[in-house]
Amino acid sequence: MLQTILDYILLIFVVVMLFNIIIFVHELGHFLAGKWRGLQIDRFQIWFGKPIWKKEIKGVQYGLGWIPAGGFVALPQMAPMEAIEGGDKDRAPLPKITPLDKIIVAFAGPLFSLLLALAAAVVVWGVGKPKDFVPSTTVGFVLENSPAEKAGILPGDEILKINGKEVNGFAGTLESITESIVLSSGDKIKFTLKREGVEEPIVVTSKFEIPPSRFWQRTGLRQVGLAPAGDAKIAGIIKNSPADKAGLAEGDVIVSVDGKPLYSDIQLAQYLKAQDNATVLLEVKKAAGEMVSVSITPAKPKKPADRDPMIGVMWDQRGDVDVRIVHPNPFRQMADSLTMMWVTVTKVLDPRSSIGVDHLSGPVGIGKVMFSFMQMEDGWMRVLGFMVLFNVNLAVLNMLPFPVLDGGHITLAILEKIAGKPVQAKALEIIQTACALGLISLMLYVTSKDIGDGFGRGGGDSEEVIFAE
Repeated sequence: MLQTILDYILLIFVVVMLFNIIIFVHELGHFLAGKWRGLQIDRFQIWFGKPIWKKEIKGVQYGLGWIPAGGFVALPQMAPMEAIEGGDKDRAPLPKITPLDKIIVAFAGPLFSLLLALAAAVVVWGVGKPKDFVPSTTVGFVLENSPAEKAGILPGDEILKINGKEVNGFAGTLESITESIVLSSGDKIKFTLKREGVEEPIVVTSKFEIPPSRFWQRTGLRQVGLAPAGDAKIAGIIKNSPADKAGLAEGDVIVSVDGKPLYSDIQLAQYLKAQDNATVLLEVKKAAGEMVSVSITPAKPKKPADRDPMIGVMWDQRGDVDVRIVHPNPFRQMADSLTMMWVTVTKVLDPRSSIGVDHLSGPVGIGKVMFSFMQMEDGWMRVLGFMVLFNVNLAVLNMLPFPVLDGGHITLAILEKIAGKPVQAKALEIIQTACALGLISLMLYVTSKDIGDGFGRGGGDSEEVIFAE
């Protein structure tokens, strides 16, 4: 127990340190560019709020704030930010700097984030990362009374296209089946299928469902009730269960039930329930390779008493996921990150999609993703890959032309160059304060969803199943 707690503390520490590195590198870009261009630098602070630690070195106050949501370099010769970052409004006037100086200093932060992304991509290129891709495009399971079943999709169908676009695998890329359903727009989803025994492709139109959620949670994502085809491979047998008594063992693969081809373990569970848990005949490929027929009848376990009848097997859930270590080109990683960001933003703005602002993530959500990666096999490789995506997102979002963001500083510097004078200080302060409040409100909103999603979702019954001897 103590070791588990220590492991969690270590993982949390690693995630926090990674955040600090990401923020530090971005702000370091501004800091070094400011030094290069001869700007006055008042403060260099990681995280916002009143400093919980600070130290002044050669006229620059270095500090760590108490709100873990960003950081800043206070550069009073840029657009004044005293209302947000704090500072001395009554100081003596500082030498003016050129719009070019402002553009260089503002652009340096996103540039350093991109360089950090590229550095992480180069490391991923060298050490690799798990592919985490489900290659099958064949339907293994159709949920009863689901939109997919009502549309006429059957187990064994191969999905060729969704909404006219070719699909690549079941999950793991933007072109995969699951992602194409989630990111679809409009009221219906069109599937192009290849069915055994039918020469021409079949086109069906399906509705979709969005799972209900509580007000503190994110809105559910679109689903139609499909699962990929894959081997019903046994990972473990519960002692004294029907499977144990029938001679099934770890590594066995169930290939058919009552003569019907089996495309997934979920399909088997559905079939047993449809047969009212009567005796069925399984065709089994043993681990050694030989085929055997096994008659089996589901039974209720002794504990927990409220469990439905079952055959008592644990399935290999990772058998059909491609987790080979791949070494993608660094620039391909950067391009893929930009594509993913573009798709996300356009879907948030698309009123016909089901993706909204609440599906974005703040620091807590990003930390949860990194934490979950760290708990997985080859987790550090997954975190490196995520560092590429996150830093590309950080760089691009900071280039948006809104005050308080780096892109806003660049926009103001360009306007200053065109007009021949800076934007009026009072008006600028009002605009900056309004944008800062808007940004903080957005961050608090998505953070509430990051936290709320941890309550009331998942958490299935993990009680040990025991069969009578």
